[in-house]
Amino acid sequence: MKKSFVSSIAVVAALGLVAAACGGDDDDAPVDSSAAEEPAGDEPATDEPATDEPATDEPAAADGFDLEGRTVTVAVENAYLPFNYLDPETGEPTGWDYEAIDAMCGILNCTPEYQTFSWEPMIQAVADGQFDMAADGITITDERAEIVDFSDGYISLEQRLLVAADSEITGAQDIIDSGCTVASQIGTTNLATAQENFGEENVVALDEFGFVVQSVIAGDNCAAVIDETAGQGYVGANADAVKLVGDSLSADELGFIFPKGSDLVEPFNYALDQLKADGTLETISAKYFGDSFTISYDDIEFPECGPEQGCDEESTDDGSTEEDG
Repeated sequence: MKKSFVSSIAVVAALGLVAAACGGDDDDAPVDSSAAEEPAGDEPATDEPATDEPATDEPAAADGFDLEGRTVTVAVENAYLPFNYLDPETGEPTGWDYEAIDAMCGILNCTPEYQTFSWEPMIQAVADGQFDMAADGITITDERAEIVDFSDGYISLEQRLLVAADSEITGAQDIIDSGCTVASQIGTTNLATAQENFGEENVVALDEFGFVVQSVIAGDNCAAVIDETAGQGYVGANADAVKLVGDSLSADELGFIFPKGSDLVEPFNYALDQLKADGTLETISAKYFGDSFTISYDDIEFPECGPEQGCDEESTDDGSTEEDG
């Protein structure tokens, strides 16, 4: 999809996830040879450096990166469990994206400024420089990489079929044989996968992931193509309503996106590396991708979506636009 619930944290841990290229082993860092050696014989010692080269404020590779408190604007949908959503008890935005990016900024000395923005125009908005980065379970693809830069992958997910709990569909072939319609979310790789497998004429594109799932529960569509992460998160709290069936239709790797040429890609890759190495990323993932996470789309409110959030139409209370019907 654009964005998928891994059966267990073992998947997250097994990925390591995908090792980031930045960062490097502290033990392998070169020794600073700029300091003068103690002079031999009776010559007096001096505090002068051995070279006339000016000192630099750049951090050594072994020391990581210091963004000096820089504010980093982050686009999030706040409507994609468990990555980002509005807490049903407090109404405050939360989720995997928030905790992971907060932890990365803790390493990099930066201040994240999260801004709610609709999914469909999000990638182009980052490409245009409207935001410093975006986090929304975004699949790494060659096509998207033409207009934005990706971080290293932080999780690998499968695209699966979600059907009603009482459905007799067991896989893709059953859908092909019956010719029933399949739902997926606009602007996602899930939508492209659904169209490739079942034909555009048999695929219904909806604005929000929650609407996709509800269309399956209501019987409007016989199945949905979704990321396994989101699907299992929903099944976990609604096992009596939906289930995942069939083999993986496609495997996705997710990453954060930045404008082309952004100087933040390398620091955030370094921070991802650190979180993977010290186990922090696994701990965060266990909280949101484990059995203890039971929040569903029935529990959350969708954020308002107007022009400032990338929506052309005035929003309704459920986060949909007037033309959603």
